[in-house]
Amino acid sequence: MTSKADIAREYRDKYGMQMPSLKLARIMYAENNLTFKHLEDARSAIRYIEGKLVKNQSIAKTQYFMPQDRPKNPYNLPESFESDFAPFVIKGHKKVLILSDVHLPYHNIEALTVALNYGKKEQPDAILLNGDILDCHKLSRFVKDPKKRDFASELASFKDFFAILQKTFPKAKVYYKLGNHEERYQHFLLEKAHELIGVEEFDLANIIKARASGIEVIGDKRPIRMNNLWGLHGHEYPGGISAPVNPARGLFLRAKLSCFQGHNHQTSEHTEPTLSGSMVTTFSIGCLSELHPAFMPLNKWNHGFGFVELASDGESFEFRNKRIYKGKLL
Repeated sequence: MTSKADIAREYRDKYGMQMPSLKLARIMYAENNLTFKHLEDARSAIRYIEGKLVKNQSIAKTQYFMPQDRPKNPYNLPESFESDFAPFVIKGHKKVLILSDVHLPYHNIEALTVALNYGKKEQPDAILLNGDILDCHKLSRFVKDPKKRDFASELASFKDFFAILQKTFPKAKVYYKLGNHEERYQHFLLEKAHELIGVEEFDLANIIKARASGIEVIGDKRPIRMNNLWGLHGHEYPGGISAPVNPARGLFLRAKLSCFQGHNHQTSEHTEPTLSGSMVTTFSIGCLSELHPAFMPLNKWNHGFGFVELASDGESFEFRNKRIYKGKLL
């Protein structure tokens, strides 16, 4: 079992020595609220690894000692509850399979099989479930179809799906970035059962983890960074991402750096050079769900997935934006 100190070391390494302890503690507690009793418990773990809670321990002997001053509050302003919006950094991996917009239990079996077959051939050491893995139909603010599956059934489908991922890729770490469909759950709680907000058992991340041991959940619309490649689900910008040409161009106009997204259910790519001579490329990834749902039978959707190889230099990458047509990889 991972200790609180080990978690604190992992987060200090991930977010760097410059992040104030309180901000880091908030992130740790939000993502590990079954481990830490409260915010101060998480903060104490950080102070422990920095050598500030143990008698006779020289803080100079710990790698987490900060010789430089932390940000101060010379005017003694009231404590700020400003939220931190640091990116989620995925590192330590060489190959990442990206599956976006599966919309369980309304997935397309042929397309998902093609994506898994490709991954099995390439042997990724990480899998990114890039949002809208669950459909959350019955939690939507839209008119509900009584014939559709309920939320409990969707969760059962996800549990089965994760078990398949574990069996097919036993050595791969799985990350789950929440998309706009998963956010339907939080909106439902806010509107229908706000009294349950803050109860650990009703937190969506914990509901997912209970059905997928070892999975890491990325919420709060946080962007992802892998080397110099950034990732979004696609709903993070107000109004979403779209463009008259293609979603990838719309993403370029917003992000201004190499980035991928799902959300639009379309495979597209856009490249432009910068004044300094570097190249910026943005990608939109196809979906793995049904293509002609009753609420929008006519659309521009296509099946697809992404695969990225990360260089050991911590900067460069190779992105493969794969299309699927009628169960065949293009």
